[in-house]
Amino acid sequence: MKLVSWNVNGLRACVTKGFLDYFREMDADLFCLQETKLQEGQIELELGGSYSQYWNYAVKKGYSGTAVFSKVKPLSVRYGIEEDSEEEGRILTLEFEQFFLVNVYTPNAKRDLARLGYRLDWEDRFRSYLLQLDELKPVVVCGDLNVAHQEIDIKNAKSNIGNSGFTDEERGKFTDLLASGFVDSFRHLYPDRGDVFSWWSFMPKVRERNIGWRIDYFLVSSRLAPAIAEAEIHSHILGSDHCPVTVNLTLE
Repeated sequence: MKLVSWNVNGLRACVTKGFLDYFREMDADLFCLQETKLQEGQIELELGGSYSQYWNYAVKKGYSGTAVFSKVKPLSVRYGIEEDSEEEGRILTLEFEQFFLVNVYTPNAKRDLARLGYRLDWEDRFRSYLLQLDELKPVVVCGDLNVAHQEIDIKNAKSNIGNSGFTDEERGKFTDLLASGFVDSFRHLYPDRGDVFSWWSFMPKVRERNIGWRIDYFLVSSRLAPAIAEAEIHSHILGSDHCPVTVNLTLE
């Protein structure tokens, strides 16, 4: 099963920059988006009859939002965490026979860390939610998790320590999540591969020089780790400040 995740940083803009070409080329079973930045009725995507479309819109216009396009009809769809009003459209959960898919756009702590407290509380609730699902069946988590976990996941680690997305607190929450029973699919296959990133600043020449961060992930329940056949980061794909990440799972 082929899965793709991409923070498109505004789907309407990304569609003008080759999104559909990449979508068709990948022919994924599940294609997940973050930061769609649109409301219901603002876009009509012709993806072919084999795909069902599921959208979680933010209340605030032009902000956040997630979507999943699926070839396989899910058993159920959940928008947000049950106890969360989910006004920012950050979580979509699709249940399939063999696993839950959770597509997530994790809140940013903001440059001045004004939202760090909210972010850390959100992390605890999100981890609790994933563990509840994991008790029922394995979980696949994908999306923009807004954290570079290790120094190998960021170009200039020393100068970014303490910055939003690379604070000890955020990195610690990611460590806690993995320790609770999840595997980073890319690092599972490539523990020592550096200079592979999924996000770059819009500052001039940053992407050309590959001064980036790896903040987009596919995580799987530990018992699914043997099913990880491949995990890739498609840094050559433009159209957003993030690039797509993929995973192939061999499921019986």
